[in-house]
Amino acid sequence: MALSTRVNKNIARMEYAVRGPIPQRAAELAAGGLRTIACNIGNPQALGQKPITYCREVLSLLDAPFSLDRERALRRVFTLQPAAFEGIKIDDLVSEHALAVADEFLTRLPSGLGAYTESKGLAFIRQAVADFIDKRDGVTEDNGLRADPELIFLTNGASEAVRSIIDILIADPTDGIMIPIPQYPLYSAAICRAGGEQVGYYPDEDAGWTLERSILDEAMARAMARGVKVKAMVVINPANPTGAVLPRESAREVVDFAEEYGLAIIADEVYQENLYGAEFVSFASLVGDRDIPLFSLHSTSKGFYGECGRRGGYVELRNPANIAGGNTNFCDIMLKQASVSLCANTTGQALVYLMVRPPPEGCDAHDRFVRERYDILDSLHHKATLIRRAFDEMEGLKCFGRTGALYLFPRLEKLPPGKTDFDYCMSLLENTGLCTVNGSGFGQKSGTQHLRIAFLPPAELLEQVLPEWIAFHNDYVNGR
Repeated sequence: MALSTRVNKNIARMEYAVRGPIPQRAAELAAGGLRTIACNIGNPQALGQKPITYCREVLSLLDAPFSLDRERALRRVFTLQPAAFEGIKIDDLVSEHALAVADEFLTRLPSGLGAYTESKGLAFIRQAVADFIDKRDGVTEDNGLRADPELIFLTNGASEAVRSIIDILIADPTDGIMIPIPQYPLYSAAICRAGGEQVGYYPDEDAGWTLERSILDEAMARAMARGVKVKAMVVINPANPTGAVLPRESAREVVDFAEEYGLAIIADEVYQENLYGAEFVSFASLVGDRDIPLFSLHSTSKGFYGECGRRGGYVELRNPANIAGGNTNFCDIMLKQASVSLCANTTGQALVYLMVRPPPEGCDAHDRFVRERYDILDSLHHKATLIRRAFDEMEGLKCFGRTGALYLFPRLEKLPPGKTDFDYCMSLLENTGLCTVNGSGFGQKSGTQHLRIAFLPPAELLEQVLPEWIAFHNDYVNGR
């Protein structure tokens, strides 16, 4: 008989719906040879999105620096004898700019990608991140507050940064973190793991998932009534799971609220490129010179890069709080924590560098990069539009807010008696192969039912499966 042992109860209690029972059932069906479509998670390349050529060129050179001379020689020979390269175009060769960037990178990191770096991440990459943030927010020497590379940590994706921040913030079982409901389950899981209290606030779905100050005040009042000390609030913009883009006015409400109550802001901004015509407003630009601790997260997994498996990300700190009873601040504790893991993986760090330093106009990699970026984002928007149009043919299904991020989060207003959104999503999987996530896996207002779908499958596949979904839906909600 197997031995039994006690384990950390907080870890045992954690839940993560995007890899929960429905995706697990999808894996069983796929193993049995049935078609399944993984719309449960924002994993673009798993559903056919092509990687950005420039990024892969540079990464390949960094992984195999001995190939630099060979690739340069190939370009020279091609220039002299293009006819010898039958079926090959100059664009098929590694770009001159990629060669130059790889050379420069390896000069700054002569040990290559196989060696540890400093715990915060390579200094020149953190400086590049700071420059990216300043350019994004219109900050110059004479206007605004510059980002500080010493307050930037390179991380194994944004998720690692979230866990790190919450682990440090939760010092007592009554410490709480405000999170939007619905929320990405990383946050509820991280709070549970750290032994703290989750404090939900509810953006107004019917108003496009916007925020008014009263929503935040009500959440704070509920927390205080049960003896919870709220220390920080999470804002996901554009949002996951709803895909909504937070208007500037709502973001200002968050900043004012955080300042009044002395809260840190955890700004999850990994979808800041996934806007499809909407406006992105960074929390760094809104905090400005106000004394509000801010953690801003970004990742190479989202946007148009979709490099989820590379685990590249960063967190920028502003106004790090001092640590009670000592002469250190939050950044010092984060450094100590990062040092335990030695450093983030170097391939992810390199990809962050490429994300914040895209090919400049005038170089030979620029036009292709811009074209690929446009094609990916345009395709995502087109696929989201296809799905939203299909919703119009489904009885009792409504979707609110602008399209952003990689997700739609429609409300199921008509379900058979006794059925839940979990039942619906499981039956949808069994009947059509579409793997979505039930809204209850993200949290939702009592009495409502939702599902989240990632709009990532190829358009041709969506055009095939959406009529099946429409037929399934209308039969299901009418009890047929």
